Formats: sequence, structure tokens, C-alpha cells
Amino acid sequence: MELQSKAPLKLTGWLCLMVLLFSACHSQPDYAPKPRGYFRINFPERAYQQYTGSCPYTFVYPTYAVIEPDKARNAKPCWINLQLPQFNGTLHLSYEPILSKKEFNELVEDAHTFAFKHTVKATSIDEGIIHYPDRKVYGIYYTIEGNAASSAQFFLTDSTKHYIRGALYFNTQPRLDSIQPVLDFVKQDVNKLIKSFRWKN
Repeated sequence: MELQSKAPLKLTGWLCLMVLLFSACHSQPDYAPKPRGYFRINFPERAYQQYTGSCPYTFVYPTYAVIEPDKARNAKPCWINLQLPQFNGTLHLSYEPILSKKEFNELVEDAHTFAFKHTVKATSIDEGIIHYPDRKVYGIYYTIEGNAASSAQFFLTDSTKHYIRGALYFNTQPRLDSIQPVLDFVKQDVNKLIKSFRWKN
């Protein structure tokens, strides 16, 4: 009689345990990882002003940018930085007078080398020709895709007397998915700068 009374108790205990386990498995909501979120970016209204400093070039640049002389140790006259404080970025502009054909070729080769230094992190590097013969402004624009430190570089020259190189950098860890909206916005203003660029003589 004792054996018969213990068996139903064991069976009941197992049934209760199975019900608890089954209900516990299905009571939790399904978990799905949330996509990475980023801060909302408020872009300024587009407005431009003219750069008319003492250097042998002029261009228009956005009013949200601040022009400062380059303070690097190796900086030369007419090396300037367009600071983009709202976006934590800088467009570096480095001017060089052309003194010989050999020096001109070296400057063009340097621009190519600096752009392609980003090959390690870049997914692609495209070259676009800049050609404004009415203003004697020629050059190459390098579009650098991927998580590279610099996303856009270019050089402009008249082929005889003047040469300037530009490089856009953001002072943050290069993550294309997070800076892409800012990059798209700033690149339009870099294009505006190039299209308005003129030599003074």
C-alpha cells in the first residue's frame, strides 16, 4: 500500500516540474538586439562667405567654418585650416609656389601618395578630374570610401606657378556609418570651395 501511494506523488511532482519549466521557457519575451543609435545632427543653413586673405588664392567657404593659420611646426606661409567646430573636423589647405617643372611633378606625386596611404582602411579610392581652364584651375579630387582617417583629398594648380592641396579630416575614430551624414553635408561645401576657387594672379 505504501508503494502505491508514493508513485502518484512522484508522478505529480514530475508533472509540476515539467509545467513550470515549459511555462518559464515561454514566459520571457523574445530578445532582439537593437541597432546602434547615434545623436541627431542639426545641420546649419547653407550660407557662404569669401576668403580674401593675403594668399595668392580666393574661394568661398561656409559660414559655419572658421579659417585659422596652420600652427604645425612645419607649416609654411598660406597654409590654412578651415575648422568645422560643429562637426569636429578640419579641412587642411597647404599652398606651395611652383619653382620648377621637377618640383611640380613631385607635388602632384605627393598628393597621389598621401591619398593612397589610406588604402589599408579604405574600401575604394576614386579619382575625379578638376578642370576649369577659364580660371586656370586644374587638379584631381580623391574620394576615399570606408573607415579611413581622411574621406576627401584634392589638389589644385595652374600648372606653372601655384599649387594647393586639401585634405578633410574628422577628429574622431573613423566609423563611416556614424559620420556619413556629416561627411555628405561637408563634401558639398568642399565641392563649392573647389568650384569657386580662383588664383589672384
